[in-house]
Amino acid sequence: MAATKNYGPTRLVVGAHYGVVDFIAQRLTAVIMAVYTLVLIIGVLVMPSFSYENWKALFTFHVYALPLGQILATLFFFALAWHAWIGVRDIWMDYVRPAGVRMLLQVLTILWLVGSIVYFAQILWSI
Repeated sequence: MAATKNYGPTRLVVGAHYGVVDFIAQRLTAVIMAVYTLVLIIGVLVMPSFSYENWKALFTFHVYALPLGQILATLFFFALAWHAWIGVRDIWMDYVRPAGVRMLLQVLTILWLVGSIVYFAQILWSI
């Protein structure tokens, strides 16, 4: 019986190039979150007083008829969820060996992230 070779040009590679897309997505979402966080910090620093009305205005300002504050906050939260999904999914794939347990953890992570997005949207778009 010949031993199979798991190295060199004959090795079985699954998921080719998924790492590049995830790497770029992780960096892109990090940039989106960093820029939005800086804008939010600047908004808080130039706020005349720290009140509920001013805090609410950071997230609900409009440019013409476009609710830009809510759109930017939603973009930030989707970027956060995508960023978290990539990171947590990689943790499950790297450290959880039994396929069933890994799949369960990934499904629970997806449910948690989708639930968080729905809850976020319900709060932000109801103000």
